[in-house]
Amino acid sequence: MFQERETEIELVEGCISNDRKSQKRLYYKYCNAMYTIAFRILKDEDEADDALQEAFIQVFKDIKTFRRESTIGAWIKTIVIRSALRRVKKNIFTEEINDRALNIPDQQSCALTGEYIEKQIMSLPTGYRTVFLLIEVEGYSHKEVAEILNISEGTSKSQLFYAKRQLRALLKDLAY
Repeated sequence: MFQERETEIELVEGCISNDRKSQKRLYYKYCNAMYTIAFRILKDEDEADDALQEAFIQVFKDIKTFRRESTIGAWIKTIVIRSALRRVKKNIFTEEINDRALNIPDQQSCALTGEYIEKQIMSLPTGYRTVFLLIEVEGYSHKEVAEILNISEGTSKSQLFYAKRQLRALLKDLAY
């Protein structure tokens, strides 16, 4: 752990010095995990690519301000989430539930797999999906989500409640 932490400090210092090799190592160390976060929020590969690119530009621009109060990965994750959310806000943050989103899938595939659950999560309206992923997958608290999304804690709790209710409706016929 100490050696890994030391490597992180060296990477950050290299990036602060605009060392391109350090920037490249930092990018490749975190790009896959950060892309996954962006994709889960945006539900679009091109949008996730753009959010990731914008986020890393911001990382390298602002790395001098990294206060080392958390890991560099946690700091980058926050930037990626905010970058993805800016893209979401270009559209509409809270989508109205449409009839298509509430339709329970046909029973061709009766296997309740991780892939199927992921597909159902991705079918949630953007606001529900974003709050659900930040809290249930990424482990943020309602207070943190409220700060990140610039919403109230009550809105965060409400979005999570409705996300879970909709997921239960989508998955209920497949549960054994």
